[in-house]
Amino acid sequence: MAAKHVKTRSARLERNTTETQISLALTIEGSGKYDVHTGIRFLDHMLELFARHGAFDLRLQCDGDLDVDQHHTVEDIGIGLGEAFTEALGDKRGILRAGYFLMPMDETLAAAAIDLSGRAAHAIDPQLRVRLVGDLQSELLADFFEGFARGARANVHIKVLYGRSNHHKVEAMFKAFARALRFACSRDQQLKSMLPSTKGLL
Repeated sequence: MAAKHVKTRSARLERNTTETQISLALTIEGSGKYDVHTGIRFLDHMLELFARHGAFDLRLQCDGDLDVDQHHTVEDIGIGLGEAFTEALGDKRGILRAGYFLMPMDETLAAAAIDLSGRAAHAIDPQLRVRLVGDLQSELLADFFEGFARGARANVHIKVLYGRSNHHKVEAMFKAFARALRFACSRDQQLKSMLPSTKGLL
């Protein structure tokens, strides 16, 4: 008997403001392919490994007002990425909804927990004491994940438990985030026709 075809969940998004112009294409059932250009090379790197570890296909182009600051670019990319997941997931029927992952990165350990609950909330603790990681302003990590939580209407909790290298801390955060989100988006075969909520709405 031939295997039953499973619908691929994907989204395309154009998000344009006076501060950023973002073009984004996402496939949840991907193979980790990416083509990412944000104007911030370290953020490119984090989004590339996000796609690879989440097994998402991600194409993203952002032209932002980096001559002013990185804030608009980083926050708006987070919002746009979250909105793309919202669109791709549809009514969320049959998904696991929540996921978590504990990610080691050499001497560093980070934890992420995601709930696609329909409610935006975030708690981010990167344990960074430097202004820049690569060319990324480290304080903007919270803005990225807050933006994602708003766009995806999700709870996003990420914490670095310990570590020495600031690069490793941020990388472990994004890898844990990707793998927790991959699990949350996964289809639940046991409850495949049900919405994972007693409210009847997510």
